[in-house]
Amino acid sequence: MLIKRGNDIPSSEITPEHIYVHRRAFLRAAAAAGIAVALREAFPESLRAQDRWPQGKRGPYDTDEKPNTYKEITTYNNFYEFGTDKGDPAKNSSLFKTKPWTVRIEGELKRPATYALEDLLKGKTIEDRIYRFRCVEGWSMVIPWRGFQLSELIKQVEPTSRAKYIAFETVYRPEEMMGQRRPYLTWPYVEGLRMDEAMHPLTLLVTGLYGKDLPNQNGAPLRLIVPWKYGFKGIKSIVKIRFVEKEPPTTWNLATPDEYGFYSNVNPDVDHPRWSQKTERRIGEFLKRKTLMFNGYAEQVAHLYAGMDLRKYF
Repeated sequence: MLIKRGNDIPSSEITPEHIYVHRRAFLRAAAAAGIAVALREAFPESLRAQDRWPQGKRGPYDTDEKPNTYKEITTYNNFYEFGTDKGDPAKNSSLFKTKPWTVRIEGELKRPATYALEDLLKGKTIEDRIYRFRCVEGWSMVIPWRGFQLSELIKQVEPTSRAKYIAFETVYRPEEMMGQRRPYLTWPYVEGLRMDEAMHPLTLLVTGLYGKDLPNQNGAPLRLIVPWKYGFKGIKSIVKIRFVEKEPPTTWNLATPDEYGFYSNVNPDVDHPRWSQKTERRIGEFLKRKTLMFNGYAEQVAHLYAGMDLRKYF
């Protein structure tokens, strides 16, 4: 092999400095582009949705906090129908069938009916909302939900004056939801709201997040979100909505009534019997932050509970 010494190389064979510099820049850009292509191929479109999600408030009820990533939101979940560990719903819900889907609406109303989901959505104002989400165990997220105001549905079905509460029920399919084969809760999961809570414009029936359809582990295809309450109030995979006169039973209140009240408003001054609710840890962050009254929505919802003892009605 012939090795040329520096002083033996003709000037005509030496790359000019400006070409060398630009060549290096081109190679760096090409490498970066190759990596970007590889990442796009390696990760599904849904996992990259947050890269295009607009920041900041887009409506009067949005928070301007940075949303958690799609991956965080879809891999750290409470959905006991698929297991009790936070990663279980993502691992165990792939066989859950969400099509076709129907919702039965009944009780104290003028127009009871069973709706196919696509018919239920007709005429509704579907919108994106960026909400704080606070779980009773002390963790929180910021999530871009997609859905419509529950009040739109209530007006459509025309409840009577006897309807003071709304009760919700989750689908019961133990063959697809392995957690329902275990007796740690009474199945199917049930929840409820007072009528004025249900009519509040913050309360959503949700069909998606990050601009995509809801993943199974997040409550597909239809779930409730009440952002000033703890997350377990957000019943998932809803198949029945019933308008009732008396306060309906709720799953966690039935299981441990001294720990989980009917209202379940986020209140840092009311501790869970086994831990404090004064602070929370945002998923993806190391340090804890102060828990806000009504999860930061006090200005919008505090009037709903004027004069109530929020330690008694927790």
